[in-house]
Amino acid sequence: MNPDETHVAQIFFPHTEKRTQDVLAAGNRFAYYTTAEVATKLIRDQKIWMRSVTTMNDYMEVEHGSQCVSNAWKTAPGIAFKGAIDLCFPGLGKELEDDFNGWHPHIRRNTFITCVSEHLAAEDEIGRLSMWRAYGGSSGVALVINGAVMFGESDALGAYASPVAYMSSPQFAEYFSTVTANIKREVDYVQSLGREKVKDLVFTLLRFAVLCTKHPGFHEEREWRVIASPLMYSSPLLHNEIEIIHGTPQAVLKIDLQNHPEHDLVGLALPELLNRIIIGPCQFPEVLVTAFTRLLENAGVHDAAAKVFVSDIPL
Repeated sequence: MNPDETHVAQIFFPHTEKRTQDVLAAGNRFAYYTTAEVATKLIRDQKIWMRSVTTMNDYMEVEHGSQCVSNAWKTAPGIAFKGAIDLCFPGLGKELEDDFNGWHPHIRRNTFITCVSEHLAAEDEIGRLSMWRAYGGSSGVALVINGAVMFGESDALGAYASPVAYMSSPQFAEYFSTVTANIKREVDYVQSLGREKVKDLVFTLLRFAVLCTKHPGFHEEREWRVIASPLMYSSPLLHNEIEIIHGTPQAVLKIDLQNHPEHDLVGLALPELLNRIIIGPCQFPEVLVTAFTRLLENAGVHDAAAKVFVSDIPL
């Protein structure tokens, strides 16, 4: 990220900027907690699936974010925020409100996500107990990935990473007020960005706030979401296909785990992307070790056996 992009992030996306720096300081890795079945399919096919937000484990997660934005937007923090935007570009606050209201139903209905968790060095060999309980099923697997591709500057995929903000409605209103103060403090700089750029930044702020604000009770997940909205940002590298999941036919977006250097998209190929695999607490851990070692070898991952670990958490 160049200095100008960092400055923009500090003004409009201070939570994302802070969480990004925290991730980089912790080693820049993420863990995808899932079942052994899903992990097997991901490695064998070398594709990551993104599912509609309407099929999430708890659809209220998105409703929570939507309600936080709505409450803040309609009350004093939102009025102050629109006033700060109008201070930079008269009339832009109302224009943004109308545009966002028009897009709001599509944001929830036409967005696909995949979720990962910040990974810490202390979790390298055991993973995180709460995540095994929540997502591992009877045979859980954590795919630990190198995070450089999450922060790449390529727009080729039309998919973007964002940290989840664990906030109540009052906490979100306070955060909204922080962004307002940032804009007021940086009026001249914000004006220098141009009206359309600022409009796009604020729309993105609201969109990601809806999709990535979660109840504070889930804070230990340290979740990040990779988000794609093909109705807004289409990409030939995202494949929309129908799959049957738990008996329900549904549209999924698939990302091929391949580099596209011609689009400055690198670090996505499995041998570069995968840092390690942690086998979660299960009945047959050694069976899974053998299976995943072979899967990695078949996928061209060097020194595959050294990348597979078994968690010794007694679950």
